[in-house]
Formats: sequence, C-alpha cells, structure tokens
Amino acid sequence: MTELLAATPENIARAAEVLKHGGLVAFPTETVYGLGANALDAKAVTGIFTAKERPSADPLIVHLARVEQVPLVARSVPETAYRLMQAFWPGPLTLILPKQPAVPDLVTSSLETVAVRVPNHPIALALLHETGLPIAAPSANRFGHTSPTTALHVWHDLRGRIDLILDGGSATIGVESTVLDISTTPARILRPGGVTREMLEAVIGPVTVLGQKRKAEPGLPSPGLLEKHYAPRAEMILFVGEHARDALRACLAEQGRVRKVGVLAADEEAGALEQAGAVVYRLGSDLNSIARHIYAGMRWLDGQGVDLILCRDYGESGLGLAVRDRLMRAASRIQSAE
Repeated sequence: MTELLAATPENIARAAEVLKHGGLVAFPTETVYGLGANALDAKAVTGIFTAKERPSADPLIVHLARVEQVPLVARSVPETAYRLMQAFWPGPLTLILPKQPAVPDLVTSSLETVAVRVPNHPIALALLHETGLPIAAPSANRFGHTSPTTALHVWHDLRGRIDLILDGGSATIGVESTVLDISTTPARILRPGGVTREMLEAVIGPVTVLGQKRKAEPGLPSPGLLEKHYAPRAEMILFVGEHARDALRACLAEQGRVRKVGVLAADEEAGALEQAGAVVYRLGSDLNSIARHIYAGMRWLDGQGVDLILCRDYGESGLGLAVRDRLMRAASRIQSAE
C-alpha cells in the first residue's frame, strides 16, 4: 500500500528508512518528481523498473546530496566536470562519468558510465542527506507517460506500486535535467533540460546537441532518448516552423468540427483559441512558465477527455530547446509549417 505524506522532517526521516531498507520512495526535485531507490542495491533498483514498467535499456540518474559523494559512484572526475559542478550544482545538470564497479549494471544499462547529479530542492537534499546513500531516481511515472510535477501525478500513476510519496508541492522547473557528456570535444548535450546550452557554453565553451531519436536498444547513453516518451494519452500533434501558429489554428478549425480538441498555448494565444472552440491549457507568458507547465497541461487535457491535443514549438533559445525536445517525444505526429 502506497502512503502519500506531507514532506515534514519526520516523514522525510521515515522515507529515508524505507530507502535504506530497499524500498521505493517518490520525492520532489526542482525538475520533476523522482522515484528513488538505493543506487547500490541491485534488488532495490529492480523495483524501479518493475514499478514503472521501464525497459532495462533506459539508464537511470544517480542523485547525491553533495559533490563530495561523487567518488561513491564515479571512478574519476575530469577537471571540466568539477568546473561544471561548481557552476551548476546543486541544480538541473546531470553529468556522464566513468562508473565505479559498485554501481549495478542495471542502473547504467551495462554501460561503463554513470549519470550523476545533485538536485536543487530542499526536500530532495534533506532526504539524500538523511539516507547517506546515492539514490537512483528516474521520473516517478509509468514509463512513457507524461512526467509528474506534483505528488498527485505520482499517485495517479504509481499508487499500489511503490512504498511512499513525499508531497513537496509543484516542481519549479518542470522539465528534467540537462544530461551532458563531457567525454567528447566539444561536450555534447544528450538531453536538453533545466541548464541551457547558453549557460553551459558560458562556462566551458562550445557545446553540441544530440538530436537523433532512439529506439529501445541496449546501452542508450542517457535517459530520455527514446523516440516516444513523456506522452499524454490523447493523440498529440506538434507544429514546428515559421507558420506553426497559423497551421495550428487551421488544424483546430478542421478537427474541432468532429473531435474534442485541446491546445497547450502561451497566454497571448489562449483567448483566440478558446473562442475558436478549443479546450485550452494556459502555459504562461515566458519560457520558464511554459517549461514548468507543459507536463501538467498534458495531464490536465487528458483529464478533460480531449481526443486530440495541439501544440506548437517555442524555438531553440534557452529553455525552448528542452521544451521542443519534450514536445517532439510526446507528440504522435510532428507537422512542419515552414
């Protein structure tokens, strides 16, 4: 039976005991809610994959309380990594490092590298400090479904499958961490996220971005690379290109005659889309707000019983790159509107 508890100091201590004894705990981070297990306990980690119905080809991120714990899971740490840790930890940056033999192969999909970060959330950090353990924690949702940004999202997906959920309110960033591979020159973003390309380049110079979608093959270099991921239950069409807004409105006019259509929309567009008959989830007026609300918006529109969700791209600058990545992986179809 799953318990949903407020994240009080007493309940954080209780959750830490669950983790120490091989259990599963969902907890808030600044990005999304994570589903945690002792990263050094292969049996506990197996529970994550079972609860989420996650393929073993998809590696996990290991969460630490502080930089000094990195040697628990990583064999070596290059100077570039320390510069990035100093600049962005705690925070939404995951680094790919050579793994220690103590890290079970299931955590890393049998790769010789491990994904590591220190989250920037008081509840997550308190829990990590209380356990004293590295905690493997993917997003706390059924595999492939929209990531959870509230404890209730976790409850809807995983109740009865995990031991405990700590409720710490809504996630503040709303998209997962940036995953960065520093073994290449230049360094390469495997998954864009809360630390933007521009922020990274200000610290370490030019950075490339991995853009290819992947099938569920063994040894994916990072979580979040599968072609279909983060998806709502309704069909979803993403419009990209210079005329994306016009193409979205035209699709709404056509599909709205025969289907219940929902739209994820920036505030400036919402009113006109509502007047055109759409069920609209307002994402906010800037990229920070849009990133924070895209997952909640998908879940809300699913809850409204829409048959089709329409959305548009918000470019590549800043958090726009992470938003684009999530929308592309969530979409049933991507339509160019050049």
